[in-house]
Amino acid sequence: MPEEAITTLRAELGGFGRAEVGFALLETFLQVAGAWGVEAVLDPRRLVLPDEMTDDRALVQGLIEESARWPVEKWGPFTVHERRFALDDDQARWDFTRLAYCSSAATVWSRGRSTTYFEVVDHHRATYWLPDSLKEQYFATLEAKRWEIPESWLAAPPKTPKPWWKRGR
Repeated sequence: MPEEAITTLRAELGGFGRAEVGFALLETFLQVAGAWGVEAVLDPRRLVLPDEMTDDRALVQGLIEESARWPVEKWGPFTVHERRFALDDDQARWDFTRLAYCSSAATVWSRGRSTTYFEVVDHHRATYWLPDSLKEQYFATLEAKRWEIPESWLAAPPKTPKPWWKRGR
């Protein structure tokens, strides 16, 4: 059975007219992807407010300050610098949406972490990798909410993944 085609969508806050558009698109994605059993995690160290953030600056600064009080998790002798968010909880989803763009590493993975669907790296690079079926559900939800899908997303071509034996070549 061939693998589903994947579409890569750039999602940096600077690519939207307002940062809050990027947050709304991510929050909607998390609502849709939650049914796929995804995990959302971020590194809470060195959280920084993005320059593009406008309306939610004070609220998000409060979240950043609160994150300093989060307990540090241990996994055996190791310290885990990762915070998980329950996507079925509206407040946790809102928090992740805002903090993801403040983090040096934020990711939405499939359960078991075999597939990455969304990632923020180094506080500013943000990307979605969506299989056709998830992209279809996501775009349908955005259209139902009457939200404009970025033109670059509509124009992004899906690509069929290479077979495992050809990857890396």
